[in-house]
Amino acid sequence: MAMDDPIIALDHVSKAYGFSPVLRACSLAVRRGEVVVICGPSGSGKSTLIKCINGLEPYQSGSIRFDGIEVGAKTTDLPKLRSRIGMVFQHFELYPHMSAIDNIMLAQVHALGRSRTEARARAEALLARVGLSDKADARPASLSGGQQQRVAIARALALDPEVILFDEPTSALDPEMISDVLDVMVGLARDGMTMLVVTHEMGFARRVADRIVFMDNGEIVEDTQKTQFFSVPKSQRAQEFLSKILAH
Repeated sequence: MAMDDPIIALDHVSKAYGFSPVLRACSLAVRRGEVVVICGPSGSGKSTLIKCINGLEPYQSGSIRFDGIEVGAKTTDLPKLRSRIGMVFQHFELYPHMSAIDNIMLAQVHALGRSRTEARARAEALLARVGLSDKADARPASLSGGQQQRVAIARALALDPEVILFDEPTSALDPEMISDVLDVMVGLARDGMTMLVVTHEMGFARRVADRIVFMDNGEIVEDTQKTQFFSVPKSQRAQEFLSKILAH
């Protein structure tokens, strides 16, 4: 695969729950090093789209390829594929009975086969990177929402992924905690991490996104450079969305 080829390529991907369409012929290409923000009203299919990319949700038609591998193929080794695609969820999804550092070490030992010594060294370095060196032995219940989300980001980074998917990473946080999480994400973007971010944080999008994907009713309505999106959105629906969200 050439370096300028998309690392993620969606071609007319459709998905439905029963008779209710969730994704309608969605096509999208993401190249290495790009930061793509996916936004749109609630229920527009944003979270479903990124969950389909790493095989957490099946899709009925179309194609999703990661580095040339068809995600939906029966022969695809999904656990191996997911080790290359980090995922950060809205509600953190940390193991409550394990310390922060053990949460970060777990997949390294079981998915990558690292020794506990190697895994701990990597976990300590990542806790330092997200500003939580002093919370290594803390369990999730004793951490704030923002701290839990930073541990979750460190856990995703521990597998050395080529891409990280963020599913509304700040929507469950109190306002004063959001900036700490976004600062970590800004740092990742500056380091060249390929990122797909479902978010309503338009300040973050203005700051680091290369492109904005706007979804509505299961469709990708716009896929454009951020300057174009924020200055002159092409669709009436995107104009209405922006006018409401930026008013606040």
